[in-house]
Amino acid sequence: MTPACVDDYRSAARRRLPRFLFDYIDGGSYAEVTMRRNVADLQRLPLRQRVMRDVSDVRLDTRLLGRDVSLPVALAPIGLAGLYARRGEVQAARAAEAAGVPFILSASACCAIEEVAPAVHGPLLFQLYMIKDRGFMEALLDRVRAAGVETLVLTVDLIVHSPRYRDMRSTLTGRQGLGARLVRMAEIARHPRWAWDVGVRGGPHILGNFAPAMPDGAGLAQFTDWVSRNFDPSISWDDLAWVRERWKGPLVLKGILDPADARHACEAGASAIVVSNHGGRQLDGAPSTISALPAVVEAVAGKAEILLDGGIRSGIDVLRALACGANGVLIGRAWAFALAAAGGTGVRHMLDLLRQELAVAMALTGHSHIDQIGSGTLLPPWADNDPAPIG
Repeated sequence: MTPACVDDYRSAARRRLPRFLFDYIDGGSYAEVTMRRNVADLQRLPLRQRVMRDVSDVRLDTRLLGRDVSLPVALAPIGLAGLYARRGEVQAARAAEAAGVPFILSASACCAIEEVAPAVHGPLLFQLYMIKDRGFMEALLDRVRAAGVETLVLTVDLIVHSPRYRDMRSTLTGRQGLGARLVRMAEIARHPRWAWDVGVRGGPHILGNFAPAMPDGAGLAQFTDWVSRNFDPSISWDDLAWVRERWKGPLVLKGILDPADARHACEAGASAIVVSNHGGRQLDGAPSTISALPAVVEAVAGKAEILLDGGIRSGIDVLRALACGANGVLIGRAWAFALAAAGGTGVRHMLDLLRQELAVAMALTGHSHIDQIGSGTLLPPWADNDPAPIG
């Protein structure tokens, strides 16, 4: 069956991946309340249908993150994507370039920046966390700069690792004895296509960017423990000055939900802000990103570009985010599902689906160009007989 939407790719990824990897992509923290809100609150926003508006030439191209793009979408940083498909980050970067959208390489990728950057023609964006070992962080920034990266995306909401029940149940995290290893081995044996394509042919299975700082090994078994020991919960706004001294290019801050934090980000020199709750994978009970977006837009007042991350499952959702004030969106799980299901070809096809859905939604709401989308694209939430978004 040819996938017709992101949910179809999710189903295909569930079939192809061992459970501990699918649950890592699909799950959120604790009871997954915030993760569900991200999706549900977007879908509650009713669109204003318009007619007789001459939408014979709908154009989706715009400017995003300092470059021309074919639609207002970028591929969010996703950790461990090299375990979803063989050399997954390379495949995804090529698919994004072919589709004309930005790709943000995660610091927690399996494929290092030195492997991914030469695989594409244009510059990548690179995502990084504040790491306790500032010497290693500075060396990594030097590597990123040498690879031609122009824009740094600093994730600020992963200062501690929030427990995820699904990962505990699947044995990806938690006690790592013989029993846990046997459970994972049994799952791998139940998925022979993945085992051959990724397990056998897709190595090395390490965190390529962090490997120099992980002398005890840079594989999946060491990943969570290393994160908990090395991500820095002491960071404050003053630490951004340290980053700015060592990174002169555009700086994007990802993980902003509060208007006060958005103002601080602008004062610290952020060129763009990503309204994000880490896909519902950190603070369970936080508001959905779409419900937090309008207040952040008002606080920023045009001083920085604003992107929405979390809950985007269709081109219609992209339209909703733009109508609420975002300049564009990041998609994470959507491309991870497509990559797991069908590699780079799947990512490219999924982006084509979003493109088609957005074009149709724009036409039916009377818009011919991205710049025309605004608050008038939406009806008041109460007109849909659904409760207002939670937040």
